[in-house]
Parts: sequence; structure tokens; C-alpha cells
Amino acid sequence: MRLEVYGKALALAASLLLSAAFAPAAVSTFDWKLPAGVAPPPVPADNPMSDAKVELGRKLFYDADLSIDGTMSCATCHEQRRGFTDSNRTRPGVHGDPGRRNIQTLANVGYFRALTWGDASVKTLESQALIPIAGTKPVEMGFAGQEAVLTARLAGQACYRRMFGEAFPEAGGKVSMTTIAKALAAFQRTFVSFDSPYDRRRRGEDVAVSAEAERGERLFKARCASCHAGPLFTDADKPRFHRIDAPFTGDQGLADVTGEAADAGRFRTPSLRNAALSAPYLHDGSAPTLETAIRRHRVAMRLEDRQVADLVAFLGTLTDETFVKDSRFSLPKPGCGS
Repeated sequence: MRLEVYGKALALAASLLLSAAFAPAAVSTFDWKLPAGVAPPPVPADNPMSDAKVELGRKLFYDADLSIDGTMSCATCHEQRRGFTDSNRTRPGVHGDPGRRNIQTLANVGYFRALTWGDASVKTLESQALIPIAGTKPVEMGFAGQEAVLTARLAGQACYRRMFGEAFPEAGGKVSMTTIAKALAAFQRTFVSFDSPYDRRRRGEDVAVSAEAERGERLFKARCASCHAGPLFTDADKPRFHRIDAPFTGDQGLADVTGEAADAGRFRTPSLRNAALSAPYLHDGSAPTLETAIRRHRVAMRLEDRQVADLVAFLGTLTDETFVKDSRFSLPKPGCGS
């Protein structure tokens, strides 16, 4: 009986926290299909959600036409089965430029207020979407200076003309970098992951976990939760940047943008949701396993092997199998629309 009451209390607390932290900016008729007690992410007033817009964003996300040579899509680096991450340390661009940083998860990205490893100024999914498409540091999809080629390529396809018309009637269905970014952003906002064993236990469901995972959860709350905070398991919604070990001689993280010596080696806290699926780890992908990544943190250097194993067991309970198999986020069927 006491466990049942405790479970209900945790579920209520989680619901209140999610609702308070992630209250939407405006009422929307869009059906997010969220678990009980989870509020949708904030949505910009100039990019309201719609089924047509999300479906267009989904098609764009998986379309290699978004790269200059037709070899790379958003999904090339963000694989659903890996929690929308990549198994490589970094990913080279279409011209062979080496990738700069490890690919971070897109799970719950709509709640974040910092969207890159080391630049606090990128705060919206709309602005972030254009960085891999037309950015130069590094070149990824290769459309810098050739944005007109991309818009003409898409506008030349009858399917895209129809889908942009349905998604952006207020813009006359115009295919532009702005509408491309808005559609991608809308699709990515639907990437909500709150149905792991951890979440179901918080909602009071009878979900069995190992004694190791329970010990790991207690240790996590004591040692890790100040940065990997709250239901997102990151403080990217604040946003904050942290240095977990000695400053790096190469990639300076936040300092590359701010120019401040105190920011050297500071990076955005990655979310730990679906972390068991998203190796390798850290900003440069230099940690091949969760154990290695944990040991790289100053606060974990003196942990016993058993304690590290307990933390890894707990992180395994953050894997959301529903999310990584949800057909709403997967490769759309061939043709125009779903």
C-alpha cells in the first residue's frame, strides 16, 4: 500500500513538473499524442503546428535532396533506432570535410533552449535546421551560397509543390529556406520521448527493474542530476554549459563563440534519454561506452566499478522502445505524403 501511494505521488509530481516546465505558449488543436501528464513543447507563434506541416517535415527529414549531391539526409546522421543519433564519433560532410562534433539526440529537442554543443545563440529549431543544410563550420550538406539550388530542386517536384501548398497556405505554398526550416522544426517537435520504464514507474505502473538500476538511480540523483536535470535529463532547457574535465586544447566549446577563457571546454549537457542506444559519447565521440563516458566526469573518477555499473543499469531504464519504433517518426512510404 505504501509503495502504491508513493508511486502515485511520484506520478503526480512528475506531471506537475512537466506541465509547469513545458507549458505551451498557446492553445493548439494539434494532436501531439503524448503520454498522460506530459505537456507539449513550446511552439513559436509564427510556426504553428499542423498535420500537413509535420508530414512535410518528415518527408524532408528523410530526403537526400537536402544535400547538394543527393547523398545525405537529416536521417543519415539522426537514426531513429539509435534515438536519432549516429554510431560514428563524428560524421563527414558531403565534400569530405571532417565532422566537428558527435551527433546529439533529437529526443525531446523541442523543449531545449540550446540546440548545439557549444553555441548558446542557437535557440530555435527553425534556426538550427539551416546549420547542417547551409552551414560552413563544418560543411555538412553543402548548400552554403547555393540555397536557390535547393529551393528550385524541391519546387520542381509536383509532390513538394502540393505539400508546401498544404503546409503553408499563408505563404502561398512558397518553397523557401524559411518554409523548409519551419517544416523540419515542426516534425522534430513531435519527437517526444517520455515512455521508458523509468517514466512508466513514475506514473505508478508496475514495472520491474533490477536492484542495480535502483541503486544507480539513487546514485544518479546524488551525483549527476544537477546537470542531467529533471525529466529531460539535461539542463539544455535553461540553457547551461559545463566543463566535465580539463579544458581541451582543440575544441574549446562555448569559448569558440564567446571568446571568454572561462568558457573553454564548456559544452551543453546532452540528454541521457535513450543513452544506451546512442554510443559513442561526449562532444567528440571519444567515449565508446557509457562506462568510459561516466569515468570522464570529475565527480565520477573515484566511483567504484560496481557504482559505475549501477549507473549504467539505471541509464538503461531511460530507453524508450516506443519512441525508437514509432512509425510516425520513421521513413515515410514512397510517394507523395504518408
